[in-house]
Amino acid sequence: MTSPDISKNLLSSIENKSAKAGVIGLGYVGLPLAMTIASGGFKVVGFDIDPGKITAIDAGRSYIEAVSDEVLGDVRQDDGFVATNDFSRLAECDVIAICVPTPLTRYREPDLSYVEKTCRDIAAHLRKGQLIVLESTTYPGTTDGVVKTILESTGLVSGVDFFLGFSPEREDPGNRDFETSTIPKVVAGDGVASGELMAAFYGSVVKKIVPVSTNATAEAVKITENVFRAVNIALVNELKVVFEAMGIDIWEVIDAAKTKPFGFMPFYPGPGLGGHCIPIDPFYLTWKSREYELPTRFIELAGEINTGMPRHVIGRLAEALDIHAGKALSRSRVLVIGLAYKKNVPDIRESPSLKLLEIIKERGGDAAYFDPFVAEIPKTREYSHLMGMKSVAWDRATIGGFDAVLVATDHDDVDYAALSTWSPLIIDTRNVFARRNIAAKHIIKA
Repeated sequence: MTSPDISKNLLSSIENKSAKAGVIGLGYVGLPLAMTIASGGFKVVGFDIDPGKITAIDAGRSYIEAVSDEVLGDVRQDDGFVATNDFSRLAECDVIAICVPTPLTRYREPDLSYVEKTCRDIAAHLRKGQLIVLESTTYPGTTDGVVKTILESTGLVSGVDFFLGFSPEREDPGNRDFETSTIPKVVAGDGVASGELMAAFYGSVVKKIVPVSTNATAEAVKITENVFRAVNIALVNELKVVFEAMGIDIWEVIDAAKTKPFGFMPFYPGPGLGGHCIPIDPFYLTWKSREYELPTRFIELAGEINTGMPRHVIGRLAEALDIHAGKALSRSRVLVIGLAYKKNVPDIRESPSLKLLEIIKERGGDAAYFDPFVAEIPKTREYSHLMGMKSVAWDRATIGGFDAVLVATDHDDVDYAALSTWSPLIIDTRNVFARRNIAAKHIIKA
């Protein structure tokens, strides 16, 4: 069979939705994607190495906020979506999307071990006529280099026997204004045929696609989006420190500046960066740029500023305890409000709250947390020593027993008015009290 015939047959099966899709990695990106593909009329097989996720899906129970039990139940009817840890079933899938983690090593270098392992699993069952898509965020060149190399080690050739593309995920946990199907989808392929297949497949399940010329371009799009946010957040974090020394409220400055109808976009400071993208992805580009002997000074400086914010906040906490309570941090009990990296979600990936808890403990303080979305700290790659810590009770006696409260995440489902009366000292990193017109001498912005 010639390459055009293989491509034409796959395209036809995508257009009539007889193609079966596979999604590898059923986390915050993979599960919503699988739901979107299944809702678009395709049969979907979800793959994950975590047996707990498979068990939950088999029971009709979603563990991702963006996917309701009702949606999960709907797509599971008539085997529209099934989950498995049997990777031999990859052979039955015509389109396979890779949605696995791409973390950093302890030296802030790319860790592609999950992508590489997944590609080897696919290679073991790769056949002619499949479209393989990488959705995991990575540096430009990964798809055509790492992924393609592993898959072509089978003897099959990209663009001839199988097809290869990249489409960056754009999930935003907790954002109720957008979902996977309504977020424009950037797509690219390794060659013309792959690009056409990518456009046809994603164009049939999302409202708008944005084709770009190469996989490396699509990879660069995602990196650029996250670098943009990281650099601008670093800027306001640095301005916060400078204005703080001048006695100027950065939040008031931003509120006034954003009234300008052009040339300004508001970004807000915080206790550090969290989530699966912004704290990690820019470092993928800085690492890759070394291959070309080119510096990425803006990005690296932004990274330094953002990663330094937790220690700055703890410095402000220690100063406030000394001035307002006459106590050293090492002799104080501190409650961190919010373990999640952003408001109104249970997502703790790369959350600065974990670092805050760690620093307080390092400095001899007694640290605890309250989060209405996170009852207990699960196992994490970097903070396994915090695993099992539970959220404290929300009542006057418990909260009042802490020397200070540090607001790290501004969940809406917290009674800040009560908190302002229960706690003798509050360090607010999110301007949450001022936004509710609650002001008092014991509430300090940081």
